[in-house]
Amino acid sequence: MNGTLQRKTDLDTPCLVLDLDILDQNLRKMQALTERAGKRLRPHAKTHKCSLLARRQMEIGAIGICAAKVSEAEALCRAGIENILITGPVVTKQKIARLVALRAKAPSLMVVVDHPVPIDLLSAALGDQGLTMDVLLDVDIGLHRTGVSPAESSAPAELSAPAELSAPNGVINLADHILAHSNLRLRGIQAYAGQVQHIHSYNDRKNGSHQCLQKATGIFHALQTKVPTCTVFSASGTGTSDIDLDIPELTELQAGSYACMDAEYLAIGSAEDNSRFTAFGPALRLLTTVVSVNQDGYVTVDAGLKALYRDGAVPQIINPEYAGLQYDWFGDEYGRVTGSGSVGMPPLGAVLELVTSHCDPTINLFDRYYVTQGPEVVDTWSIDLRGCSQ
Repeated sequence: MNGTLQRKTDLDTPCLVLDLDILDQNLRKMQALTERAGKRLRPHAKTHKCSLLARRQMEIGAIGICAAKVSEAEALCRAGIENILITGPVVTKQKIARLVALRAKAPSLMVVVDHPVPIDLLSAALGDQGLTMDVLLDVDIGLHRTGVSPAESSAPAELSAPAELSAPNGVINLADHILAHSNLRLRGIQAYAGQVQHIHSYNDRKNGSHQCLQKATGIFHALQTKVPTCTVFSASGTGTSDIDLDIPELTELQAGSYACMDAEYLAIGSAEDNSRFTAFGPALRLLTTVVSVNQDGYVTVDAGLKALYRDGAVPQIINPEYAGLQYDWFGDEYGRVTGSGSVGMPPLGAVLELVTSHCDPTINLFDRYYVTQGPEVVDTWSIDLRGCSQ
């Protein structure tokens, strides 16, 4: 730790800070919630992009880590984390070759599949190396982004691999296709309802999530009857984490944002208060400095589009003395802070603390976290999965 950076006020801006006390509260609360419900937690590293934080989650009790892309999984493996689930499809020969090379280093690596063509390619690549691999069948429960439709078809169980990536032929038929490959082991299903995570009303979100997951529970039962190794039902997210624990078939949660939190999640309702999300606190903050006070009615700060991803809710200023002021983007390099007149504008050089709009893509803009306890900077953590988008 550089001796000149011992206090938060010494940090150059814009920069990301993690409040260690709030972070650990979030991690321990989610772990306790899942354990009390008899479930397991497999947090998603696509949020925090940090192998040190992923290791902290596993030390607290997580069974493994989710990664969105092969490159994220490679970075996690380099950091010594091997129990990884890649939650997105891997379909090209070159990326499947990387996946197989990673599987040689990480025996517990899993990947989701949703189409016969990449299943065949994966099996062939594994066969060339004399390897086997665990897979989850990705079920589309309404997001319509990836996954096979839960609706059954009358297509025969024996599928011939088509020349191009066309629509899959039903969940059970795809399971049969996996089982036809002796070096692939079907371990269960993934069913992610991303479309309901930010529904504001708690009751509407609960009803929506349960309706989505019910599409997958029958599939899970059918696969369990057919395949003894099918024991994993991986699903959920931060916005429905407490809700989805009520689903008996669910075995593991994939929540990610709960560790850091952002303005978008904090604005949704909770069981205790339908006006705000009370389950987890804003551990992640962005520091930005007032760099110009020459205009009437607003000041300019040094965090713009390159430091704060523009998506979802507006970043929230949380300095108590500036409560009521509003941030807005003001170009690539700058932001604009305005107020109602009842709160004085911050002076030149003042440092504002913001809850980010959307934590995942904002984190991907930075190289490191400054870890703080109160006013002190106690550590720096590399965002070593930054840019791992392949």
